[in-house]
Amino acid sequence: MEYRQLGRSGLKVSLHSLGTMNFAGEGFFGIVGGLPMKEAQRLVDVAIDHGVNLLDTSNAYTTGKSEEAVGDILKGRSDQILVGTKVRFSMGTGPNEQGLSRYHIIHECEASLKRLKRDRIDIYYLHEWDGQTPIEETMEALDTLVRQGKIRYAACSNFSGWHIMKALMAADRAHGQRFVAQQIHYTIEAREAEYELVPIALDQGVGIQVWS
Repeated sequence: MEYRQLGRSGLKVSLHSLGTMNFAGEGFFGIVGGLPMKEAQRLVDVAIDHGVNLLDTSNAYTTGKSEEAVGDILKGRSDQILVGTKVRFSMGTGPNEQGLSRYHIIHECEASLKRLKRDRIDIYYLHEWDGQTPIEETMEALDTLVRQGKIRYAACSNFSGWHIMKALMAADRAHGQRFVAQQIHYTIEAREAEYELVPIALDQGVGIQVWS
């Protein structure tokens, strides 16, 4: 397996990572496939045997059940296996149970840690832009979590070019944590990322992780 440094960080991640959206998938997420625990365990075993050192999940995947599955599967394994998860989408019916407010980010980080049965999250992604919360509040919350040792690195997913630059500039002004990576949709047919997202990655030292 080839390993590459993620963005400008010193963290080395495997060229291939394992997505876990279908682990314990039900309802909406079950549409793309619900993988029972035994099969999910086998898939993780094969991935690790081939050198994969990063599993990707989200609190939104079947409302936390994917995170729970990942936590159970990785229990007792080496802490060299990295886990990335995300925050943004609704986790309940309350007015503060979604978005990228300081309240929601910190609350959901702590909930994800419990489901993952880990002391820290290796890569914590903002799952999507939140046009209502000031970006300064969002980036400060991520910086707080890094300083508390609850997350190691901050990243984003499904951001546009101007979203990323606005977030990076907010972090720089506050001398806070920048995004180490962006997770984007990028395929042979879907090349839109080449207009802004790939150039931003090269210019700003933000790693690129591809989904689907």
